[in-house]
Amino acid sequence: MRDDGATQLPANWIETLLPHIDFRERHRIDILAPPGFILDCVDDYRLKNDPLVRAAIALRELPARMLGRTTRPPFDRDDFTFLGRDRDNALAFGLIGAFWEADYGLLPCPSVEDFRVCARQDVCKLVLSYTLRPLTRGTHRLTTETSVFCPTPATRRRFAPYWYLIRPVSGLIRRRMLASVRAQVESRARSRSITD
Repeated sequence: MRDDGATQLPANWIETLLPHIDFRERHRIDILAPPGFILDCVDDYRLKNDPLVRAAIALRELPARMLGRTTRPPFDRDDFTFLGRDRDNALAFGLIGAFWEADYGLLPCPSVEDFRVCARQDVCKLVLSYTLRPLTRGTHRLTTETSVFCPTPATRRRFAPYWYLIRPVSGLIRRRMLASVRAQVESRARSRSITD
């Protein structure tokens, strides 16, 4: 639907964003709506719009705020770097940081090229991707995948406990996000068909 940065990319473009994957988490949901609507709603989604997710992030950030280590706004999708959109098929965002640190240890990363060339050994790279697969009768399967690359055994050792600690909450956030996107998409699709 939208054309902001949507171009046809190679079939495996998401796999080329990380040298390899050390940690991965996937969730999916089926949505009855046009694929463009789905990815547009994914792009519009913000964590701060869900009270439970907002509370989980506030709890995660509480130590950094209490210690005065951060004054940044609460973590949200706007902290991610846009990595690309393959028309109405896929969308990806990235983060670079020492995520186990109280303030996430985020590095500025203004472009996909900066994401690709970052070779720091003390931080991880994370890709948050959304892919669509057509099913039947206008239904599409939306899959969100979080993939993390740790460049050294030391970063893997630092990241692993954090990953296993936050994974249940991360999974809850992803499932709530998918449900919210489905509700918003199907509502938009119904409204559009009523007005057409």
